[in-house]
This record gives sequence, structure tokens and C-alpha cells, in this order.
Amino acid sequence: MKTIDVCLSPELVHLYDVEDKTVVVVDIFRATSCMVTAFAHGVESITPFANLEICREMKAKGYVTSGERNGEKVRGFDMGNSPFEYMGDSIRGQKIAFTTTNGTQAIEKARGAKEVIIGSFLNLSSVVKNLLLGENSILIVCAGWKGKVNLEDTLFAGAVVDKLRNYIEPDCDAPLAAQQLYTIAKNDMVKFLSTSSHVKRLNRLNVFKDIEFCLTPDQYKVVPRLIRGILKV
Repeated sequence: MKTIDVCLSPELVHLYDVEDKTVVVVDIFRATSCMVTAFAHGVESITPFANLEICREMKAKGYVTSGERNGEKVRGFDMGNSPFEYMGDSIRGQKIAFTTTNGTQAIEKARGAKEVIIGSFLNLSSVVKNLLLGENSILIVCAGWKGKVNLEDTLFAGAVVDKLRNYIEPDCDAPLAAQQLYTIAKNDMVKFLSTSSHVKRLNRLNVFKDIEFCLTPDQYKVVPRLIRGILKV
């Protein structure tokens, strides 16, 4: 029987057997939201890197270098970590090398899974449909912040659990906790997260419009998949 579980931090991935699972990696603010947006606007591929310097070297190979550290665009990179940078015709057909503080680290730790897909509120229903039709049990890996739990990724996990509640059983208490949190927050997630640590962090960097956008469900239908280390749709 298929089950669903939630890993609240990448530092806990070692507690889960992922070889036979579909892992959904989520970093709402803002890595996976950027990835989904980029594919919806025609990017050819995104290669995620945990290591910043290796990512930087991809520029010489014709890649668009993108990402952030501590919420700020990496010096010398072509693009940062706002989904609004990944819209429009200019990125269509591009190959992107991407590194972030949390999201690409989570992808790295999920590489042993049978399948890795990218989740965000922006493609929530498409992710849920994919999981419902798939044969594998599910683990949602929340990117968090430097190993610590955050609210926004947990809310996404709760939304997925909630939408699948009549079809797939939770494997332990983490999915139930995430679902309960989502139930409390779902009617106004922007307000619910207004005092959260990462929203405060982004606000200090004068990042405001990204927050509401990244919490808007079902803007896109794409579901990026990790295939031999490269994200594609």
C-alpha cells in the first residue's frame, strides 16, 4: 500500500529509505518556485548544484548561472532567486546552472530516490495528480533553512497530504502535523507566514512581491523531474 511521509529538514533524510520512493523536494521561498516558473516559461534544463563554485564554473560551458546564498544573488551570477527573473522569452531554451542555500542542497540529499520531482504551490495540483497516479510511496522533503525547519515548506507538505488524504495513508505523525498546520493557515497563508523567520529575512532584503506569488496555487502545470542529475519536464 502506498504511503506518504514528510521529512521536515534535509538533515533528517538519512532516517528514510528513499530507494523505492518518489521524493518531492520543496523550497517555497524560493528555489523550487523559481524552477517551476522557469520550466513554465520554456527553459530547456536546470542542473542543480549544492556546491557554489562548481556551479560558477558552468558559465564557461554556456550555462546561465543562477542562484543565491543567504537570500542574495551570488556575485557574478547571471540571475538570482526571484521567480520573476525566470519569466519571459529571454530564458526560453536556456540551460541553467542553479545553486541555493537550501533547495539544491535538499535535491542533492534526495538523489538516491527512485524518482525526484520538484514541488511548489505554483504547480501544486499537478504534483498531487502525479503522486496520485504514480506507483511509488511518497516522501516530501522540505528544504528548510540551513537544516532547520521552516513553516512555508511544511505548509506545502501539508497541502499535498490534505489533497491526498482520501487516497494515501500517512506513514507517521509528520504528515499529520503538516496537514493540521495547513488546515489552520490555508485561507490566508500570506498572513499566517508574516512573522515567520524566512519572510522576515526576505523582507530585510526588500523582497516582498515574491512571497505572495510563491504562495499562489496552480499557476503552472509543469512537474520538473531529476533525470541523471538534470531537471527536465
